[in-house]
Amino acid sequence: MIKTIIFDFGGVIITLDQPQAIRRFQALGLADADKRLDAYTQGGIFGELEEGRITAEEFRIQLSALVGHEVSVDECRYAWVGYCKELPHRNLLKLKELRRRGYRLVLLSNTNPYMMSWADSADFDGSGHPVSDYFDALYKSYEVGVMKPDPQFFRHVLESERLNPAETLFVDDGPRNVAAAEALGFHTLCPANGADWTLSIEQTLSSLL
Repeated sequence: MIKTIIFDFGGVIITLDQPQAIRRFQALGLADADKRLDAYTQGGIFGELEEGRITAEEFRIQLSALVGHEVSVDECRYAWVGYCKELPHRNLLKLKELRRRGYRLVLLSNTNPYMMSWADSADFDGSGHPVSDYFDALYKSYEVGVMKPDPQFFRHVLESERLNPAETLFVDDGPRNVAAAEALGFHTLCPANGADWTLSIEQTLSSLL
């Protein structure tokens, strides 16, 4: 029986729009943004930020150097939040319902301080509630110091939450992330980016009773 459900953020809770993020970074002067930004795991200074190897301020300074002019904190935040296409209300309703039914909900995300400054603020859901209001615990790559699909990220959550992977469902739109979780014994669900997973998660939970 499943007791805990771990959700990815981008592609599951929010619908990802990588092209929009690329356009916003290009507008800042980063001509090769399309080569630097990935839908799942970032590289270069973007990856260093999401893995916690540089701070948000160090990222801003290095991005400014790359584009040849000063980039503000707000401009960095606006560009990163470009990854969010929409936040389907159905997803929030399902999260609330799952918690009412007794499931412990955990967020596990490759993310960064700029994205989370929006997600974990009152601006997140349009009703004054941050993403943390919908989960029992949040695990962010830049705070943990490792990114999916590295198994160490999953092990960190297992140890911190004292979870049995056989009693845990992991929901992520990235096949490599799902494969890494399955290798550790998690049950998994891999919806496409932006897909309505509210029915398929019920089917999965029912099959694991």
